[in-house]
Amino acid sequence: MAPYSSIYERIADEMAERIASGEFPPGAKLPTRAELCAEYEVSDFVADRVFLTLKLRGLTETVPGRGVYVKKD
Repeated sequence: MAPYSSIYERIADEMAERIASGEFPPGAKLPTRAELCAEYEVSDFVADRVFLTLKLRGLTETVPGRGVYVKKD
């Protein structure tokens, strides 16, 4: 496992692995910010960075007012 400079990178990698494994298939809604904060015991800021990282990696898309979803393409 690679060393991490931040907690959000570690969580983003774990979420990416969960997406790749099919736990969150294309079109699936990811946990909410509050759920992610509770699961990993992190702040809203860290959860937001996780979602941003996944989006920048091309794995997710955000639907305003609805949540973050795994990209279907």
